[in-house]
Amino acid sequence: MPTNRPDDEQTSSVTDLLDRPVANRARPRALIVAVAAALAPTLLAPATAQAAGAKKAKKAKASTITVGSDETLTLTETTTATELVIEEGGVITVGDGYSLSLTVNGVETGSELAALTNGYGGVATAIAAGTYTGTIVLNVAEATDVAYSTLTFPFRQAIYVDADGVDEDKSVPSDVMDGTVTDTGASDITLLSNGEAFNGVYVAGGGSYTLTDPTIAFDGNGRCDFVGYGAAVVGTGSGTTLVLDGANISNVGVVRTAVIADATANVIVKNSTIKCADGVVPAEYPAAGTGDTKYMITVPWMLGISGNVRATNLLGASTKASYINSSISSEKWGALSVDGGSYCTLTAINSTIANTGGQGYGSYAIGNVTEHFLGCTFDVGDYALIHWGASAHYGDSTKDAVSDLNDSLSLGLTSAELDDLPVQSTTIDAGRFMVLWYAAGSVAVDGGTRITTGETTFMCKAVAGTVTVDGSDGATVTTGNGVLFQLMDTDRPSSVTVSGKPWSSETTGTYTEPTGSPARSSSWDPTTSQSTDAKGTFTDIALTGDFYNSVWGGGNASLQGQNLTLSFTRTTVEGVISASTAKHSVSTITRTEYREISEVTNTPSAVVNNGVLVALGESSTWTVTGTSYLSALTLASTASITAPTDRTVTLTVDGTAATITPGQSYTGALTLTVS
Repeated sequence: MPTNRPDDEQTSSVTDLLDRPVANRARPRALIVAVAAALAPTLLAPATAQAAGAKKAKKAKASTITVGSDETLTLTETTTATELVIEEGGVITVGDGYSLSLTVNGVETGSELAALTNGYGGVATAIAAGTYTGTIVLNVAEATDVAYSTLTFPFRQAIYVDADGVDEDKSVPSDVMDGTVTDTGASDITLLSNGEAFNGVYVAGGGSYTLTDPTIAFDGNGRCDFVGYGAAVVGTGSGTTLVLDGANISNVGVVRTAVIADATANVIVKNSTIKCADGVVPAEYPAAGTGDTKYMITVPWMLGISGNVRATNLLGASTKASYINSSISSEKWGALSVDGGSYCTLTAINSTIANTGGQGYGSYAIGNVTEHFLGCTFDVGDYALIHWGASAHYGDSTKDAVSDLNDSLSLGLTSAELDDLPVQSTTIDAGRFMVLWYAAGSVAVDGGTRITTGETTFMCKAVAGTVTVDGSDGATVTTGNGVLFQLMDTDRPSSVTVSGKPWSSETTGTYTEPTGSPARSSSWDPTTSQSTDAKGTFTDIALTGDFYNSVWGGGNASLQGQNLTLSFTRTTVEGVISASTAKHSVSTITRTEYREISEVTNTPSAVVNNGVLVALGESSTWTVTGTSYLSALTLASTASITAPTDRTVTLTVDGTAATITPGQSYTGALTLTVS
């Protein structure tokens, strides 16, 4: 496989392309398209192969087109000119069932989204007032209406592909520069846009398409990444396969996503570079944001991060997206996302996953998704993974593991490609946390995976999160603040329902720290393992750091209690393992204090409803560095508990001194004290 092109070369080439003259153009207020009846244009189907940008339909020609103030020009066919003047209040429109796109010198431009609050979700675009000069093409294409929830988004795209190949009637060929386009694929093409909500390549309806060495650079806002409105590429629909090989995608704009996989499609990205940077949020968007996915264009601040574009999104049922030997980065928000899907599969092999703006996540997982990360490098602002119910695996890109995924996920890698893919270990460098659990699910770490976090490694918000770390092949875990695992109550503020606005909710909730002491629940047993426990299993690894369970329970948030169950086999652990009381540095958290979410300090304290169950398996040693409160402790015959040099550890059970004996088990109010 070829290696990725250097970033400086990509940046330079994209900048050069976007800098080509597109005329003097004003950017006034967004316009709402006024629709008038018109005759349908007659557009011919594309040939099996054609030069990119060639359009067989007859075009109306003019040297100058002027649309005066308060005038409406209705187009019935694609029209070319050398100058276009639209005075303030002037409108260009097309008939029902058609869309209008303007390109100048091969760059889609001029399109501006209507206001969010216009009653239609702000999904339509109009050509902004201004003066445009150059090679002007006003493209009239058949409409591509894509429904999502209660809205319908009027897609426009450079290339539309279905099961029969390229549908030129739904495409904007004048935006396709360079290269070759056929019914099965396109190579060396360039797609540029500085308008809003324009898509690059849309593959749907069971089509199979390969993009080889495309360059795509979009600068301007999109509107909805839960359907891909404004994305660089979209693969959607049962039976659809979209392959990107050697792609260079660089987008700037609010939810101007690079890659969307949806509705059971299989999207494969290899040897590619994908970069997305934030845009300017529309003024009418609520300051606190909304969790209503029809309108959500910023990351919910309750996740403790900010940003307004994620590089990718995986949607729909049983959809697959795979990234191989590629680089995927977002400025903030997220690089790889599964949001709005169910039973999807996200895979990254020998790829770099990054946030370039100091905040954000590597991947987001919701809806019983399966995520595979083999031989990847994470350099993320906050989280490697935000976990809302998934199965995630971090390991090495061994030949067998990659070959298995190639078969099970239909990646289509040839024998030569498999042979050329080097075996690598995964490296995770997260600015704050490795994993944040908001729902039950598993994380497995093995091979030579190296995890380094700036703060707590595993952060679990009162759910049955489980982590398994196998260090037999060299996996390591290093925490920046001395806490390896934190089980705590959720501190995520909720959304607030609103009326009279297009969106159904706004994220204006507040988290308030509880006061007083937790009430013991008579129905919760902190000494025995429960199906709702958070669990950590560690094998063949040396760990330095603390484990805390600060869940209140006793009916708090309807939670009677929750245990933290830990198992160590052939493992050394040095630190405190204890029930605790956790406190934020502020008593309330609003969107102003969004970075305080998950930020707590612990005071070891006796178990109430927050049991801590520790099993020291064979050849394991726990060096206790401070007072630790447990509810159950089991030692294998070859396990031991020690104190740091020149110190002694003692155990009491329900207030009575007990001898720490290998091969024994203890339950009750356990206190280990170092003196």
